[in-house]
Amino acid sequence: MVNYTDTLFLLMSAALVLLMTPALAVFYGGLVRRKNVLSIIIQSLIMISLVTLEWIYVGYSLSFGPDLHGIIGSLKHLALRGVGFSPSPDYASTVPALVFMIYQCMFAVITPALITGAFAERTRFSAFVLFSLLWALLVYNPLCHWIWGGGWLSKLGVLDFAGGLVVHASCGMAALVMALVVGKRKGAHQEPFIPHNLPLTVVGTGLLWFGWFGFNAGSALAVNNTAVQAFINTHVAAATAMLAWVLVEWLKQGKPTTLGACSGAIAGLATITPAAGFVGTHAAVLIGALAGVVCYLAVLAKNSLGYDDALDVVGIHGVGGILGTLAAGALSAQVKFSAQVIGVLATVVYTLVATFILAKVVDLIVGLRVDEESEFTGLDISEHGEEGYVFG
Repeated sequence: MVNYTDTLFLLMSAALVLLMTPALAVFYGGLVRRKNVLSIIIQSLIMISLVTLEWIYVGYSLSFGPDLHGIIGSLKHLALRGVGFSPSPDYASTVPALVFMIYQCMFAVITPALITGAFAERTRFSAFVLFSLLWALLVYNPLCHWIWGGGWLSKLGVLDFAGGLVVHASCGMAALVMALVVGKRKGAHQEPFIPHNLPLTVVGTGLLWFGWFGFNAGSALAVNNTAVQAFINTHVAAATAMLAWVLVEWLKQGKPTTLGACSGAIAGLATITPAAGFVGTHAAVLIGALAGVVCYLAVLAKNSLGYDDALDVVGIHGVGGILGTLAAGALSAQVKFSAQVIGVLATVVYTLVATFILAKVVDLIVGLRVDEESEFTGLDISEHGEEGYVFG
């Protein structure tokens, strides 16, 4: 039976999660160099169009259709066939199936958009579009089904409240592959690449933080105590992680930075996501503190490991998602730690292998990387024929 309070709550949560994708565009936009600000922004914005259409015609059915041998959903709901105003008892029993579908659509939209931070400033737009569509279809949809759609990992007891594995670990591992396959930006690790507009990144951080309440609290799928606790945990973990990141940065580098505060907040949000509905407030504080320290160290490690993850997707989202998934198993009585380990391993291995294959296929078809002259000029002009800032 439809509960209209739950329905309104989930519709509002869907709107908040949608806001996160343009918020990500603003967040990433401030972090790149001025000549690439529009190229990174449009990569997030276009995902709203591309993945929404992929989701309603095939993605939702592959993710949440009737289970086929634990691997993928059937095509029963192809083009939203049979998805209407009656509740779906398997997933959200108090809201129309269409409402659950559009809520989940927003998660599918932002996940490939997150990956773009790893290969920013050097990837062809056509290659990005093709890769993102294939990745949504062949990586996101299967993982979503395995964990949230009744697939084999859910049958093993793997729990992911709002996307620590489905969203953050998967995009982080995909980011690592893409950073390695596309290669370093010209001058990476040899000259400083300074964010061109940190105030823009601060605005993006605030909007992401705001939208994340829909991401995590909304994943309760109803107005209940779990939603309340997830809301509180989301805020508490982000606040704690911001402070922890700034403190450890201050100790190590001698100065606290605005970029560090923003990065810490996002690390806390990503890390609490898989555990948000399973732990109490004090556990969320602990998870936030761990996120601030561990993700900071993970971001520093990219320099010694030699890969060019331009906007720190691996260290923040990949490491944060894995850390939060394991923390849920360690800190919540309702989550089995052994199952969480299996979930992490399966997500990491599948995403690494599948993303590598897709990257190579796309490179063969259209070529992943722009030429050296285009990279020097900047992708705003070379790929899109426009500039973010016009002076004089």
